[in-house]
Amino acid sequence: MAGPGGRTWRDLLAGRARKRKSTFGSGPELRDAVLRLLDHHQNLNDLLLEVGDSIKGGGQGGVEHQEVSSESFIVSVLQEQASRLGVPAAVLAAKNAVTGIERICQTSASPSRVPLLNIDQRKRLSCLLQTVKDLLAKNVFCRSLFCQEMWKMKDPPVLEAAWHLHRGNIVGLGELLESNPSAPAAVEWLGSSLCGLCQQAESSSGDVELAGCILSDFAIVFLQNGFQQTLELGRKLEFKKVPYICRAVLQRMLTWVLDAVGKEKQEDVSTLQAMRFWLNVFNASVYKSAVHPDSLQQFFRHTLTEVLTYNPLLKVSDAIHMQKEWSFTRTCSLLTTLYRKLFVAFSAKESICQLQQVLETHEVNWQHVLSCVSTLVVCQAEAEQLFKDLLSHLLIKAFENYDMENMITAFLIARQAALEGPAVFMPYSEWFKASFGNTGGHHGSSKKALVFLFEFLSELVPFEAAPYLKVHIMYPPFVPAKHRSILLEYITLAKTRLADLKVAIEDMGLYEDLSSTDESVQPQGQALRDVEKALQIFENTRKIPTSVIEASIFRRPYYTSWFLPALLRPRVLPKTPDVRMTFIDSLKRADKIPSNLYSTYIQACCAMKEKMLQDESKVETSHSQEPVEQLKADLAALRMLIVDQAKYEDVPAQIAVISDRLESVLGHSSDENEAATLNSPIQVDVSAPRLAPCHQSVVDLLLTSFCQNLIAASYFNPPVRQGPCLSLFVKMMCGHKNLLPALLGRLCQLIYHQGPSLNDAHILGLAAFVIHLSESRALIPEVEANFGISQPVPEKVLSVSEYWNSLLVCRTEESFAFCMRFCTAAASYLMCKFPACSHEDLCALLPSSLVKKLQYIVPRLCLEARGILCEEGNTDLIWSYPSCPSLNYKRASLCLWKQARFQELLKEKAFQLSFREWLLLELEVYPEKDILSASERQDFHYWAIYQWYLPAPSSSGGCDGDLEKACGVIINTVLDSSQRLDLGSCGQLKTSVNPDILCKLQEMVLELRCRRKLLSGCMDAQRHFLFEILQERLKDRKTGSALGEQLWRQQELLQHRRILVGLPASALIVTRQKGKKTMLDCEDFFHFVNSELKNVCSRGYALSYDITAHFFRGLLSASLDCEESAEGVNDVLTACQTKCPILLFSAALWWLRLEPVLCSQWKRLFGAPLAEELERLREWQSSATSFLSSGVVFPLSGSPWISAAFLHCTFRQQPPCGRERNALKRLGADKEQLLVSLLFFSLMDLISSKIAPKEGVDFQTSLEWSLEILRCLEDRGMSWSLLFHSAEKDSRKYCVLRSAASDRHIRLLPVAFYSLTPCFHHELLTREQTFLYVAIDLYIQLLRLFVEGKDLPQPDQGDPLEVISTARRFLLGAVPRCPAQSFGNIQPLLASCEELDPELGATLLHFSSPATAMELDEELVLF
Repeated sequence: MAGPGGRTWRDLLAGRARKRKSTFGSGPELRDAVLRLLDHHQNLNDLLLEVGDSIKGGGQGGVEHQEVSSESFIVSVLQEQASRLGVPAAVLAAKNAVTGIERICQTSASPSRVPLLNIDQRKRLSCLLQTVKDLLAKNVFCRSLFCQEMWKMKDPPVLEAAWHLHRGNIVGLGELLESNPSAPAAVEWLGSSLCGLCQQAESSSGDVELAGCILSDFAIVFLQNGFQQTLELGRKLEFKKVPYICRAVLQRMLTWVLDAVGKEKQEDVSTLQAMRFWLNVFNASVYKSAVHPDSLQQFFRHTLTEVLTYNPLLKVSDAIHMQKEWSFTRTCSLLTTLYRKLFVAFSAKESICQLQQVLETHEVNWQHVLSCVSTLVVCQAEAEQLFKDLLSHLLIKAFENYDMENMITAFLIARQAALEGPAVFMPYSEWFKASFGNTGGHHGSSKKALVFLFEFLSELVPFEAAPYLKVHIMYPPFVPAKHRSILLEYITLAKTRLADLKVAIEDMGLYEDLSSTDESVQPQGQALRDVEKALQIFENTRKIPTSVIEASIFRRPYYTSWFLPALLRPRVLPKTPDVRMTFIDSLKRADKIPSNLYSTYIQACCAMKEKMLQDESKVETSHSQEPVEQLKADLAALRMLIVDQAKYEDVPAQIAVISDRLESVLGHSSDENEAATLNSPIQVDVSAPRLAPCHQSVVDLLLTSFCQNLIAASYFNPPVRQGPCLSLFVKMMCGHKNLLPALLGRLCQLIYHQGPSLNDAHILGLAAFVIHLSESRALIPEVEANFGISQPVPEKVLSVSEYWNSLLVCRTEESFAFCMRFCTAAASYLMCKFPACSHEDLCALLPSSLVKKLQYIVPRLCLEARGILCEEGNTDLIWSYPSCPSLNYKRASLCLWKQARFQELLKEKAFQLSFREWLLLELEVYPEKDILSASERQDFHYWAIYQWYLPAPSSSGGCDGDLEKACGVIINTVLDSSQRLDLGSCGQLKTSVNPDILCKLQEMVLELRCRRKLLSGCMDAQRHFLFEILQERLKDRKTGSALGEQLWRQQELLQHRRILVGLPASALIVTRQKGKKTMLDCEDFFHFVNSELKNVCSRGYALSYDITAHFFRGLLSASLDCEESAEGVNDVLTACQTKCPILLFSAALWWLRLEPVLCSQWKRLFGAPLAEELERLREWQSSATSFLSSGVVFPLSGSPWISAAFLHCTFRQQPPCGRERNALKRLGADKEQLLVSLLFFSLMDLISSKIAPKEGVDFQTSLEWSLEILRCLEDRGMSWSLLFHSAEKDSRKYCVLRSAASDRHIRLLPVAFYSLTPCFHHELLTREQTFLYVAIDLYIQLLRLFVEGKDLPQPDQGDPLEVISTARRFLLGAVPRCPAQSFGNIQPLLASCEELDPELGATLLHFSSPATAMELDEELVLF
């Protein structure tokens, strides 16, 4: 009650107490006085509002304090008035409290009632409720009557007032609702009030918190009463109406939301925001421990069922036609938000089971069902496999019972899930092929099942969209041949429907994306996509795509009407032909572009060059910028979600929005290509990655966003608590196939080319990105890395893990530091991100190449890591090092290295760095730029080889303590490394052996040789392991082409020679015991020279100087082990004459350089006269020099071909002065073999001048010298043709010469032979009966060389056709002049001759007949 001036009763009383002393002697007297006063002037309602606290009286200056209890006072007043009225005080209190509440709520200035009070109302209500609480405490308040009176008010109570009653434990909401005589009225009041609460909360920011509290408290009541558990029913039996009311209110509110789903665009923003506010009741965190978990699940399950079955008016046909509009990004955000909140209460499996149960037992709203499917596959990582299982289950049931409902459900779900893209679910075309495209499909069990499938597909046809019909036509179900008519009938029906849709199957694109349901793509647009895809394939393969060739033949209308016009769009042609120009040129040369169309295209391009429209390019640029800016905004929104752990549930939805935005920026990812390109490797030019500017900007945006998200999230939480956000982001990127080439190319630029210049944040972000890419490796095709140069062998297609290995090189100080930081960051991130991950899963996630790099780098750079024992460590500590830039990267690596879990990984076979892999990495290092000094590198090599890999078991990549095995690994690895291209040195093949590694190999070989001396009697010592290794590499090798094999073999043998020369010379020779005598065994070396090494000597009959000198020096050194060194040397050189003459021919060629070396070594080792065979070599050289210079007689001692070799080499080393001819004449008549051998060596030089002109052998000089020797032989009537005839028995005396020549020189002997035709006289035809056979045989060999296209000299060294023409003219002229005896042995050659040269074959056949031969003999006699 207010006094004068608006002062309260309490103020008045307090004022009076201060003004004067009380005239009353005691408290009771004062109370009686007050009651008398109230009796004349009382207002009980105001009294309840005003009195809230105890009244305190006091005095000043020691005046006595008097206290009046307001509670006792009000109770006294109530009792007094109640006694007068004849009603209980509690009833009176309840009625007056209701009146007070009604007065407070009616004073609102708002014309319409709102659910929230204003500040003044809230303050007054608080006073009233405090008084009511006091009355309750005194038991002077009737709850039940209060509840009944509340519903008798003129207007229902304001929602906030009801909440204060509930929150203050005065009257619970349940009790209030139960007292309402009309349950529907209660539902109406509560429903409308809650709607108003949501609207008011969104319109007034100051009321949001209060509204949230009201909503939370009431939601708890709704669930406690509306979804009671069996255990709770006993204590809530007093409520009969409340459960119904609670469920009805929840249903009403859900209906309010769902009604807006279908008309989201018509609703104003404030209404939609209000509905979103209501959805907070589906936050599981609201209920905490207040609601039984089973009640919460029951509520969520009930709500999900209600949503899926709400207003099921749409037919299946509507769903088929409209489902593309129900994808995640197109679905009303209210509905997707509701789904996501509901799914929090369930696992993905439980959600899908609930969906399946609803589908089986209810009529459903297909829009809600399919949008639920989309939300599940986008937001639940496990949903993809679960939906695949569900689809399989539905198909099984459908074909078991021939049930159309299960069939349509399966098809709708498969299509809906596929709409969300390949990152979350397989394309529809793949699902359709997997389900029906093979003999194992459900439809293949019987004809009835087959008919059922096609009846179902046929029923869909009238409602189908064109893309799905195209899938069914392009990838039809498997049908046995006998039932083919069923399939053809369906295809006819589908094509008719396509015609009705004005979509011609003939206009279907070459690479049309059949997973897309975008029907707006016209043939023009699809043709542009086809052109881009064809250009991409052409750029990768340099071949016209098969699909284009087929379209030009079998789909001519589309090819000429759409594809070619899209390809030949006029443009300003670049100066340097690009891919499009090259592709067009290839089609033109293949007659796939009509001439008139091509001419029109060229003219239009020229016209456009004259008139360049720069303003159009600006418009295009600005237009393309718009979606990029939107993408930036979406990425920024994602970052805000990732840094807030409470908002992680919103991340999948935002990533789906980003994915949708990417499609608009990049264009739809084309997954449905021809089989050859569907999984074709991604081409990456490692030497100079090229990215389109638009693609690079998008990739940079995504990578920057990823790094920023990681750093921002790590600021608040370690990786383990960052949720799956980054994994989903990377998986989404991998789902965009057209983004992957640019992404991998950009990573190549960043890691391979710019790695050492990146800062710590970049390295950390990229390392984590690589880990998440490894998570999504199933979505990434293999990579074909192109190093920008021609390779001697085909480049291997790389997995993603191998691709990282090729990018992370360790060659220089900078690259070592970067690689260590990157790999440490990647491994640390993985171990901290997935600490609870099983060992097997961890192994699957971590790229093995990164672990192997760490195994190589960490012990190399950190002494502490060599042989260190693992120790238990804190994973948080692992993360603190790489994520803190100020800490040393070596400390970070050591911290990771010491982790027991990391050491466990190193025990896995896949992660163990083998000795071979270690060597390959070490061979890549540039010693002059190494991070280690020379001495540090030597120490590291010693530790790695002798302390780590040599004693380690082979199961962990070691050598089992076997020194021979270690040598084999080193040799094989060095040779493998030499065949690899070194991009850092402009793509040159390595031509030198790493000196540090070679030094260690030399040490091992010497140690092995010392051990062999001790074991010379055992079988192990009888073999030469070195040549076994080298020969094994040359066996059973398969390459792509004969030329590739030839180039590889040549390069390989050159490296073999370098390794042999780099090893101790004595290693070429084995010592063995024969009785008590030590013998030198060179058999393995001889065999290797004869079978392989001679084939890389360009002179044809002599090895290079380095290997020749190495052998002779090794021979002298090895002879130290013999009791008689000179005898040992003599035995080996004598064996050389028959077993390996090329060594002696090589000695003849290089003797002037070799002699001082050998004489000096012999003198140092023995101090005795030269061994007899060495002395013989000196004599041969001396005799040849004397014969040529002073005219003395040339002695013939020993093998004539060795004498001839020294004589030939001496001739060649002397300047031409005309003495050679005289010298030949001075050779005696008994020197036939010597002259023939001279002819052989000169012919080898003749061939060498053709195939190796850089050797300094002049062709004309060699030809003149060969002709001179041949004239000398002819003048003396000596036989020489057998030198060319390997099959003739008599030629065995020249087999030593032929065995010393390289295989290529032997194959080119026909070229040399027919270069000698000027000296082929008629007498030769009659004197040499085998000459015709030799000439024809060599001619056939010459033709075969030309047909096979190998070994022949290059055109700049003489036209091969000219040699063939010369040979042919000679034979056609010579055959008629040959005696009959010459034709006796040519029968085996006739068939080949007729095949290769029919005219010559016919001539030979004619003259070889008996009658012709007789006439020829008579003619010859007469002649």
